[in-house]
Amino acid sequence: MKLKSFLTVTAVLFVFCFCNAGCSKDNETLPQNNENGNENTNTNSTSKMKITIGTAVFTATLYNNASAAALKARLPLTLDMTELNGNEKYYDFPSPLPANASIGGEIKAGDLTLYGDNVLVLFYKSFSTSYSYTKLGYIDSPAGLPAALGTGNVVVRFENN
Repeated sequence: MKLKSFLTVTAVLFVFCFCNAGCSKDNETLPQNNENGNENTNTNSTSKMKITIGTAVFTATLYNNASAAALKARLPLTLDMTELNGNEKYYDFPSPLPANASIGGEIKAGDLTLYGDNVLVLFYKSFSTSYSYTKLGYIDSPAGLPAALGTGNVVVRFENN
């Protein structure tokens, strides 16, 4: 009797794991290093960008989408980014970029996004959100990012790598 219960539980767990693994977003394609997904990527090509904050230099991977391409076309940029919520820095562009926002989800430290069609956002803490963002890219190794950005407004340089 115990063996039958054990087999039943094992079968249920197997089915659950199998179904859960198959419940991914079919319209997402991951960049080559598979750290973050973006619904607007349709090839494996990605590009890099250099982000400088004071003396700290970070490399970011940009997604292959129209929004990231439009941002890259504006480089180099030196922006005075404003602190918000103790987890992000943002900059309001005077003109819009293409946007294709997805609703909510997990924000990771180092994510570079577009809020609306003209607000560039660089996150330095991870959290869950219900806000909609267009994914532009992410900092490859975000260790040291919170310290570099500090607690107030900060000047950030974005340029081609």
